[in-house]
Amino acid sequence: MEKRLLESIKLPQGVKELNKDQLDELCLELREEIIDKVSVTGGHLASNLGTVELTVALHYVFDSPREPIVWDVGHQCYSHKLLTGRDITGIRTEGGLSGFPKPSESEHDAFVAGHASTSVSAALGIAEAKKIAGDESSVVAVVGDGAVSGGMIYEAINNAGRSKTNLVVVLNDNEMSISKNVGAMAKYLAQIRNKEGYFHFKDVTQRILLKIPLIGKGIFSTVKYCKTALKDFYYGSNTFEHFGFVYLGPVDGHDIQMLIRVLKRAQSLKCPVLVHINTVKGKGYHPAEMLPSKFHGIAPFNKESGETFEAHKKSFSDAFGEIICEMAEKDKKICAITAAMTDGTGLKNFAKKYPERFFDVGIAEEHALTFAAGLAAGGMKPVFAVYSTFLQRSFDQIIHDASINPLHVVLAIDRAGIVGGDGETHQGIFDVPMLTAIPGVTIYSPFNYAELDRVLKIAFAANGVQAVRYPRDSEKSVSPKYTADYHDFDFFENGKDSLIVTYGRLFSEACSAAEETGASVLKLGKVFPIDAAAVEKAAAFKNVFFFEESVMNGSAAEHFGTALHTTSFCGKYIIKCVDGFVPHMNVSSAMKKYGLDCESMAAIIKKEALE
Repeated sequence: MEKRLLESIKLPQGVKELNKDQLDELCLELREEIIDKVSVTGGHLASNLGTVELTVALHYVFDSPREPIVWDVGHQCYSHKLLTGRDITGIRTEGGLSGFPKPSESEHDAFVAGHASTSVSAALGIAEAKKIAGDESSVVAVVGDGAVSGGMIYEAINNAGRSKTNLVVVLNDNEMSISKNVGAMAKYLAQIRNKEGYFHFKDVTQRILLKIPLIGKGIFSTVKYCKTALKDFYYGSNTFEHFGFVYLGPVDGHDIQMLIRVLKRAQSLKCPVLVHINTVKGKGYHPAEMLPSKFHGIAPFNKESGETFEAHKKSFSDAFGEIICEMAEKDKKICAITAAMTDGTGLKNFAKKYPERFFDVGIAEEHALTFAAGLAAGGMKPVFAVYSTFLQRSFDQIIHDASINPLHVVLAIDRAGIVGGDGETHQGIFDVPMLTAIPGVTIYSPFNYAELDRVLKIAFAANGVQAVRYPRDSEKSVSPKYTADYHDFDFFENGKDSLIVTYGRLFSEACSAAEETGASVLKLGKVFPIDAAAVEKAAAFKNVFFFEESVMNGSAAEHFGTALHTTSFCGKYIIKCVDGFVPHMNVSSAMKKYGLDCESMAAIIKKEALE
């Protein structure tokens, strides 16, 4: 059996030696490999299938890692990993590759990229460093999947357009129209502008005119002005040219020969260039083309049918969506905001039922938070539904625009705690330390859907910034002896010596550990500010163990310990939190690794408890 190109050529250099037919064959192999491997592990499928030809063209034209490629967002990089000699079997699982670029994994990964809109800033920094070192080679930033809705990218483009760097920004436009395309004339001009003959004619004309003594520069300026005016009349003015970029496109992102021509042109210009390409998410796999949102981030699935193996189970996100719809029906002031995560945060039905009170602001968490504060200032009751990892981006806005004012904003913090396969960039282990540092913020962490309903009602009836955090998970069950109506804290007495303090989904692990060790359990419903009565209850024990899905510094456990030591407590206080960044692995493995599962809790209690 003849070897595939992926196995027979030296990667990535061998891509440059392939002919047209071989390049097409390589694209087919990449799609087959991605579909095959992602169907087993799950991962980002549609976005990767849409960038296959682009990735091949990039490695055909540019010389990685000498000419670095910075991906934004990084989940488009599976083809890049394959073309740089990596096996994506087991991607996003423990021991496998990361689903995002990771410099520690390969010299071809120029920059970590798990959050959107960062690529141009990073690539510009790399390009400026090259320029200082006297290196004139290019740096490429691949921007896509809605990243252009984030304000940071415009800050970077504004800065980059004034630079004298060899920066090539590839805008992968797969959902929205960035440039104004008007009818057949626009398509015709795009085709003409991206042909080698046009580039050659333009360069020769420029050289000839500029060599004419005295009047050459004037003629060139006039011709350039007329060309620009004619292009703007038929084609529409382009924002990126106003920023100082040379604009090339739009280009069919699945026409590999045209991509190669345009990227070579961009490489040759030796100045900031923006190449605008149009791609189709899920290209080459019918189920993903038909339902790109479903296949954006997909669980393991059947390759033939496209159906996932596991039936969808109700999650905290789903429960939040149901509860907020019910509340909005009764209270016309409730508004919901998301940052390009309508489905992920459970707001799909809210968007349909209350479109005038639903706002998807794109990948712009900073704007979302200040926008929510503005809604609150206008008398509305906003909830910003956001993944914990992305809430980090609006830290300044929580302080400056919500807390100082102060204004009543509810934060529905999804994916709180350990998340799983997305790894370091997406774990929800920083929101509690971040929020406990801000005056006037209240944090709740419901254990089940009934508690979620209760704390959301409390949060909307309160004042100031109210944060309700919950995991990427379904609710857990516990023994009836550990069941109670919601309170700011609930105490379940077993033994008199040791006490487990925790909150959220870890409560179920704590209950199992308590059964094995005879420890009592204190469950915090309101995580912060720390309830003085809960601290007094804990002070009566010889041993207090606080287990938490958070980094240590600024954690609820740390604040609880500080409060505990202002009481008469003279026993032993042990904190078990997350140490450092959590790599990609499933949640259960991570819980065990960081000592947060029931077996680890029990072992720690048996080892550390004072008699």
